[in-house]
Amino acid sequence: MARIAIVKRHIVQLLAALLYNLNLPGFATGQIYDGPSKAICAPGLNCYSCPGAVLACPIGSLSASLNDLDRKLPFYLVGTLLAFGALFGRTICGWACPFGMIQDLLDRIPLPKLGKNKITRRLTGLKYLMLIVLVILVPLGFWLLTDVAYPAFCGWICPAGTLEAGIPLTLANQSLHMFLGPLFSWKIALLIAFIIACLFIYRPFCRFICPLGALLSFFNRFSLLGYRVDRSRCTNCGDCVENCKMDVHEVSDRECIQCGKCAMQCPSAAIRFCVAGRPVTEAQPRETDGGSKAPL
Repeated sequence: MARIAIVKRHIVQLLAALLYNLNLPGFATGQIYDGPSKAICAPGLNCYSCPGAVLACPIGSLSASLNDLDRKLPFYLVGTLLAFGALFGRTICGWACPFGMIQDLLDRIPLPKLGKNKITRRLTGLKYLMLIVLVILVPLGFWLLTDVAYPAFCGWICPAGTLEAGIPLTLANQSLHMFLGPLFSWKIALLIAFIIACLFIYRPFCRFICPLGALLSFFNRFSLLGYRVDRSRCTNCGDCVENCKMDVHEVSDRECIQCGKCAMQCPSAAIRFCVAGRPVTEAQPRETDGGSKAPL
């Protein structure tokens, strides 16, 4: 059952990645799609400049929206992000983020893994700094000084953008080679560092760096979709937190990506996926090695 659930989640992740990147000919031509759907944000982190992207990146859009502050407030964008948070929380991170899927696949490579600890829990605060400083304050500073809100996180850090946009565009469109320089080399080095980190640390980008995960985390406890604990069944054994690879303190806290592993591990079937607080999955107690089910 656990293996089937994992496969289902990976299928949903793949379908989401395809849905965000329906402009498949763009990978061959090296051209960025600029159709009307680009005015709509994807729920997950997916680079606007990816040749296949038919939707905008929510983080890039948030930084870019600061360009219009002297004329209008970004009500549509803020409303969209609030809707994503209220509906899904970090379910988006676990189920509908292409870069999250890549990290999940890299983690499956059988190499020694660094488990979560006090240091990793402290490092989770970095993503909130990324959101405040590089997504909002630095672009705002550029806008005040130059009238252009430079998307600092996308331009300086984001490895998803390098993988999804920078590399495919430069491979397919040789005219872009003249614009490559130290910044591109820096981002390639960061991407390589993240890939290596993913081999030994579970989802390091999601846990420590991703500003979208930071934004969605504030909605995780009360989002429409998510895993919830039935306190009448819970025995407080702690298996859910112990077996989770994220830096959670409890189910559906800010670090939880709603992947469902806790529900697979719960011996009392106290954790179930819910819509508006109502369970939509059957309670399945964890199976022991002998095939018997743990008592409720």
